[in-house]
Amino acid sequence: MTTAPAELPPPAPGRLRLLSYNVRSLRDDRRALVRVIRACAPDLVCVQESPRYWRPEGQAGWLARRTGTVILAGGGRAAAGPLLLGRPGVRAPAVHDRLLPKTRGLHARGFATALVELPGAAPFTVTSCHLSLDADERRRQFDLLAGQLRHAELGVIAGDFNEHPDGPGWRSLAGWLQDGHVVAPWGGELTSVPQNPYQRLDAVFATPGIEVLACGVPHGLPGVTGADLRAATDHLPVLAVLQLPPG
Repeated sequence: MTTAPAELPPPAPGRLRLLSYNVRSLRDDRRALVRVIRACAPDLVCVQESPRYWRPEGQAGWLARRTGTVILAGGGRAAAGPLLLGRPGVRAPAVHDRLLPKTRGLHARGFATALVELPGAAPFTVTSCHLSLDADERRRQFDLLAGQLRHAELGVIAGDFNEHPDGPGWRSLAGWLQDGHVVAPWGGELTSVPQNPYQRLDAVFATPGIEVLACGVPHGLPGVTGADLRAATDHLPVLAVLQLPPG
């Protein structure tokens, strides 16, 4: 499903372009992945499934260099996969990464969180997350997300939630945060799988003090083709335009 408007709101003071993207440990077409990220022109990128085991810091650095960004938080073992990247000029004066309690036999997971300062805007927190496939563990992780917002009055949580919008954890989160695509639908809704999207697992949530101007899967952006989106990874990205209050 594709929703108007076709164009995103233009740049403005305090306006943030935030991209959330599961990159599947960089196992797919890296050139296509870089093209997608660059074409979205994000100020911040919330990455999920950054490589964790083989040279994780080096691979996170490779992704940052190729996309013209810098590492702000997470990456590799620091947050068990989630990673925060920002364009030069975006500051992260404090990092609050967190490894989560792990259920025996399941993957280690964590949150990549930073306090972020954008020129002309009030400081805010950003968390990138990739929640569990196990329903019980995932619900506990949803409950822990609230703690990541304690570092500032304003905040954004973005990621791969491994749950549908009618799931209990998602509904709980949407009860006190704005679900970006519901508030300001733009582009596509479904994020998995790129070859035949049939479910929405990825989202951007924001606290009420942040105005959501547009949010969805990007279609028709310069340099992004359908072939790129299918080749880059096994999820589609979510791009949001958010208006922050002045600092």
